[in-house]
Amino acid sequence: MNLIEVKENVFHLHNGLISYILSVENGGLLAHLYFGKYVNQYHGERHYPRMDRSHSGNLPGATDRLFSKDTLLQEYSGNNTGDNRLPACVIRTANGARTVDFRYVGYQIINGKPNISGLPHAYVENDQEAQTLVVTMRDATIDAKLVLYYTIYRDRPVITRHVELKNESSSSFSIEKIASMQMDLPKQNLDVISLPGSYARERQIERQPLRRGLTQFESQRGSSSHHMNPFVALVAPNTNEFDGEALGVMLVYSGNHQMSLESDQVHQTRLMAGISDYNFDWQLAEGATFAAPEVLMTYTDHGLNGMSQAFHSLLRERVATSKHKLTDRPIVINNWEATYFDFNTAKLKQIIDSAASCNIEMFVLDDGWFGHRDNDKTSLGDWFVNTKKLPGGLEEVADYTHDKGMQFGLWFEPECISEDSDLYRQHPDYVLGVPNRGRTISRDEYVLDFSRPEVVDNIYQQMTKILDHVSVDYIKWDFNRNLTEVFSNTVTPEHEGETTHRYVLGLYSLMEKLTKRYPDILFEGCSGGGGRFDAGIMYYMPQSWPSDNNDPIERLKIQYGTSLAYPISAITAHVGTSPDELLGRYTSMDMRGAVAASGTLGYELDTSKLAKEDTDKIREQVSFYKQHRHLIQYGNFYRLESPFESNHVAWMFVSPDQNEVLLFNFVVLSQIQNDFHLTKLIGLDANKQYTDTESQMQFGGDELMNVGLYDQPIQSSDFSADIRYFIVKNK
Repeated sequence: MNLIEVKENVFHLHNGLISYILSVENGGLLAHLYFGKYVNQYHGERHYPRMDRSHSGNLPGATDRLFSKDTLLQEYSGNNTGDNRLPACVIRTANGARTVDFRYVGYQIINGKPNISGLPHAYVENDQEAQTLVVTMRDATIDAKLVLYYTIYRDRPVITRHVELKNESSSSFSIEKIASMQMDLPKQNLDVISLPGSYARERQIERQPLRRGLTQFESQRGSSSHHMNPFVALVAPNTNEFDGEALGVMLVYSGNHQMSLESDQVHQTRLMAGISDYNFDWQLAEGATFAAPEVLMTYTDHGLNGMSQAFHSLLRERVATSKHKLTDRPIVINNWEATYFDFNTAKLKQIIDSAASCNIEMFVLDDGWFGHRDNDKTSLGDWFVNTKKLPGGLEEVADYTHDKGMQFGLWFEPECISEDSDLYRQHPDYVLGVPNRGRTISRDEYVLDFSRPEVVDNIYQQMTKILDHVSVDYIKWDFNRNLTEVFSNTVTPEHEGETTHRYVLGLYSLMEKLTKRYPDILFEGCSGGGGRFDAGIMYYMPQSWPSDNNDPIERLKIQYGTSLAYPISAITAHVGTSPDELLGRYTSMDMRGAVAASGTLGYELDTSKLAKEDTDKIREQVSFYKQHRHLIQYGNFYRLESPFESNHVAWMFVSPDQNEVLLFNFVVLSQIQNDFHLTKLIGLDANKQYTDTESQMQFGGDELMNVGLYDQPIQSSDFSADIRYFIVKNK
């Protein structure tokens, strides 16, 4: 089936699941017509009505007042030429004008999907998977060419979009704003769902009705941030987990981002996503091209779970590039909360010994192994071994770990630097900072100027010197602060507005080189917990640490919210200590284990100091997880009951063939005279018989989905969990 049809200046992208329709309107403007459920043929129903809108200007040379940019549903708007809504692009030319007016020039259809140089992006493994519509527009006055890319996958309800802007004039101009996509929607009632948060409370689901005016979700912190994830969903007011329309939008980018929604004077909605225009000012030289980050878009009428599963599949299979993207992830133990900075080789070996006896598969050596790092005030930037702590070097620890049948992992924070470091003493100019102005200190560290290739190369050379000589199976890549005083010491003033984006490009270049040089290493993203959990990082690192908060009650919300956009295989989840390090809350090993087993399982404690009953419990958890790991990490995930709405929480995993089911039920707080709580499953085969492997009772798939199950046993204590496993025996 041809995925893109063109007829009379109407472009129809469709694949049997979704349709996306746009057209060339009067004056060569590019109009949005439809994005939604698949339609076989389009017959012009969305041709924009003509009407005289008072005080809405008309195109130059117009002979009537019936057609205005100010209300037209557009695909990509200019600035200061009659459309008074948010502009998608603002260009400042040499004379100071900020007037932009893109008009249609032509199109091309190509098989497959082009790459985006220097930026992470979704991809195809063969050109038959997708087709791409390439639409060229132009502002003839300033000689700026805008190229819009639309890719539709053959078997996914997904459209990807990005733009490239080329300066075809004889002098440079400044890009003050460039959105990666815009889409104007007709009048309709909409809710918007976002993922705000904070440190240790990342990706908390927030839903609100979309009201008149501007609603904006943004990070200005130099990273995608703990505080606002680069994802939004537009949904019908009646949309729930399994029914109703949902349009999901995700930016494949790890820096400052901006997701904007504007409800205009006639109740239409402009949706826009891209790099934040905060402190952004890009000088585009004559002949040069600027590529904006990619946006992933999905539509479903099967509710939020339908949207989530589309993103999960795409991110796992066609965004993540690691050889580990579909492999079963190892169960790790990390020494951070066990030792912090206070360790030596002997202490690490005790943890390794006890972890090996629990059948844990990987030991990760966290912060403190380098320089003279005995606290967090020193040595970042000095990536050589602290021989006072580790006289036998990393090799001794790595070899000992491998001899125990475990893999070895190592922590880095490549982007930051301590003032007390050899690198700072040699190159104080490597730090982001404004001359003659004090630098903001955060976690007693500064940020390296990754907009400079020589700074990136310095860190690359230091890291490869370690990784070429130590057998490392895993890297935890941390980043523990926001960008401040963003200023590069090596560029002229007119280029300073490029520094934040160039920083992100430098970060990506380092990740690209390291992941290509060490393809066997499993890289995990981390940023003070979940401060950079985004699709851009997932392109290089197939899993990320979602939060420093290991308290299982808080983790119910964090993991639930994260799953709205990101796959379970990407969400690492660790069993921590009790009482919890951050909250001081006491919870059972069963509760901590069940929540952590709902992601990529690991441990964040000292197994050598645990009571026998706890180590026995860990062995049980590890055995359980190994049995069900592939189902959890790569099965279809269904959210059943939300921790944001209920004292009861439930979710489940179903194998693609619908023959295996894992049901997790959690109770946050017990109560006197507990209610009888019923859970209805979903995603099963109604005609199959499912056996509860513990009770050996059989249930029809239709029974489990329609009649449901009472929680058994009835929970009589706070913070409790129950897991039930069902299989189809006669397959």
